[in-house]
Amino acid sequence: MLFRMNNLRVGLESRRTLEEAAARQLGIVPQKIRRVTLLKKAIDARRKKSITFVYHLLLDLELTNGERSRLEKKQLILPYKRAQTPKPQIGSETLHGRPLVVGLGPAGLMAALELAENGYHPLVVERGRDLAHRVKDVETFWQTGQLDPVSNVQFGAGGAGTFSDGKLTTRVNDPIVGHILETFVAAGAPEEILYEQKPHVGTDRLRIMVTGLIHRIKKAGGEIRYETQVTDFHLDSKKGLTAVTLNGRERLETNGVILCCGHSARDTYDALYSRGVHMEAKAFAVGVRIEHSQALINKAQYGPFAAHPKLGAADYALIYHDASGRAVYSFCMCPGGEVVASSSETGGLVVNGMSPYKRDTGRANSALVVAVTPDDFPEGPLGGMVFQRRYEALAYRAAGAYRAPAQSSRSFVDHTAPDLSVPFKTTYRRGLVPYDLRKILPNFVTDPLENGLRDFERRLPGFSREGLMIGVETRTSAPLRIVRGENGQSLNCRGLYPCGEGAGYAGGITSAAMDGFHEARHFMARFAPTVV
Repeated sequence: MLFRMNNLRVGLESRRTLEEAAARQLGIVPQKIRRVTLLKKAIDARRKKSITFVYHLLLDLELTNGERSRLEKKQLILPYKRAQTPKPQIGSETLHGRPLVVGLGPAGLMAALELAENGYHPLVVERGRDLAHRVKDVETFWQTGQLDPVSNVQFGAGGAGTFSDGKLTTRVNDPIVGHILETFVAAGAPEEILYEQKPHVGTDRLRIMVTGLIHRIKKAGGEIRYETQVTDFHLDSKKGLTAVTLNGRERLETNGVILCCGHSARDTYDALYSRGVHMEAKAFAVGVRIEHSQALINKAQYGPFAAHPKLGAADYALIYHDASGRAVYSFCMCPGGEVVASSSETGGLVVNGMSPYKRDTGRANSALVVAVTPDDFPEGPLGGMVFQRRYEALAYRAAGAYRAPAQSSRSFVDHTAPDLSVPFKTTYRRGLVPYDLRKILPNFVTDPLENGLRDFERRLPGFSREGLMIGVETRTSAPLRIVRGENGQSLNCRGLYPCGEGAGYAGGITSAAMDGFHEARHFMARFAPTVV
């Protein structure tokens, strides 16, 4: 019979198998455990001299009634019931044309897959290129500084997350998350994402996963068109959405669009705003990337076990609440990763971080950002986009050719001349230019950043004395929200289903994929399957 066992603690140096450790905790012989399946695995490093792994297990146990009663009474085991993915509700309204999914990031991939496997034959349009060509275009950009506005870190198959650490953690408490992760594994993601507390796939394995999802969409009847951008939306005051324009010339009739455009599709925001689609400015965060030696982070987090082979590259999560009322925090931390140029517009510089699956570059990086709100950009729903562009342009002009303005965090905190003196070689391929980042970012960002760095130094020794700050990080999330109702549709544009990170409803790969799944379900609850 299947039972769940929570919080089994096993020391880092323990030689017991999981079966032996579980049997010892339960007070039974190991032979009564027929099978062990990992449900969750975490590291508890709060006590540096006594690091432990913490497991949640699924156990197939052979117990007497007395043994089961004793273990359940002590709450050492719980009956296990596997979560089931609910079947979709199918609507009856007629689709005029094929269902259209805009964007092939995590939200678009999952929305298209859900539609395709339920008989809707979606058409997916992606403004960027297919994965193979996109990877070549991005590598060319990093080597030469020649940016392709069509195919870059932001646009193309897989979305912006393709060039990231591939984190799959989410704070969204949704029972569908297990289904999403299982779908990722079936598409090529490593199996450990099903149980790691902080799952990640890495940029290299993520590309395999994206390829697998695309293959599955096509096999189920979906069609994908690359280098195809929605440039206009045609609305009727009574009917809602009736058609879209592709690439400025092709009219496509459809009354059902799941919009998964990503947080950098600024021209799409412009088009929607010009058509009166309801949207609101929202808070996001801006700042820098901060890079360190991975050995420094490992030592700070794991103490004497910093080089232990069972632990791998350490991460961190830091937050500081400034007296100004703004939060300063680390974001999208990339252990064993690199800092990369992530621009999508000529003349604007954006940086981000990514890691390979093995996290083995020897350097760690994270966004270090400060929360900003619509009060900081009062120009209306598109104000945040204008705000981002302003500081991206300043960063570009400071260094040129997509090199990055940077300074040691020590020089930033000490208010000395900016320098690049740190005990490691940066991973940023385009090159760095020493520059005072206070001349780029506004005071209401840089002042809290300085205070946060002082606080983080006390909590993680070496953080502000041995770090390298690289500017600028502006695209932590969408600067606006395309507001939708409980039925998943735009408040004032029937047939438009805003979805994922670009619509302001997700923050990361997993939450975006979950949103794509749910928006597809809303879509199916209204429309009958497409007849092709």
